[in-house]
Amino acid sequence: MSVDRSVARQGITDALPLFVPAIPFGLVIGLAITEAGMNPLAGWSSSWLIFAGAAQLTLITLLGGGVALAAAISTALVVNARHLMYSVALTPAFQRQPRWFRWLGPYLLIDQVFALVTMRPEEDPDRFRTYYLAAGATFWVLWPAVVALGLLIGPVVPDEWNLGFAIPILFIGLLVVGTETWPEVVAALTGAAVTYLVASLPNRTGLLVGSVAGVTAGTIVERLRRG
Repeated sequence: MSVDRSVARQGITDALPLFVPAIPFGLVIGLAITEAGMNPLAGWSSSWLIFAGAAQLTLITLLGGGVALAAAISTALVVNARHLMYSVALTPAFQRQPRWFRWLGPYLLIDQVFALVTMRPEEDPDRFRTYYLAAGATFWVLWPAVVALGLLIGPVVPDEWNLGFAIPILFIGLLVVGTETWPEVVAALTGAAVTYLVASLPNRTGLLVGSVAGVTAGTIVERLRRG
């Protein structure tokens, strides 16, 4: 399989700015692992095993709060349900890919990767695959490193720093590069605002509330626009 290095470099270059808003989110997860009293290695390894920040944070928080494993996993799956919409949107592109990619590619399908690849919808299959893998691998390498940093600095971070703002910042980062229509803008802004306002809800349910609010707002605006 030939690899277009210029496309791969572009995928990495495009992914790096979107990783910046994810840094405080990764630090929050590292802090959450510390606060949950989990084995640090086990908590850190979830960065690769789950590779979905919101679901990872939800699962860690719930398990740290003594919630049953089955209930924690179910809640994390609900939080990550938006990936079903991502999968539907990318079905045409994935249908043109080899079988190995159709099986392994979804593992790298996070919010930022989806935002990037949807900006390149007309690319031929080889270029799409190269770009997708390069962007996804960038996050896959950097994300565990930031979570590990959160584990290291967790014990010395003052409570008043309030890193709970990290998730709304991530929403805004996606808004900058991943939205092209008013419904998408409204959905992203609503999701960020609501998530921030309800960040204090127990068991990270604010993530779910913010996601639902964003999708609902975007859907309403889309229907109004169509008349």
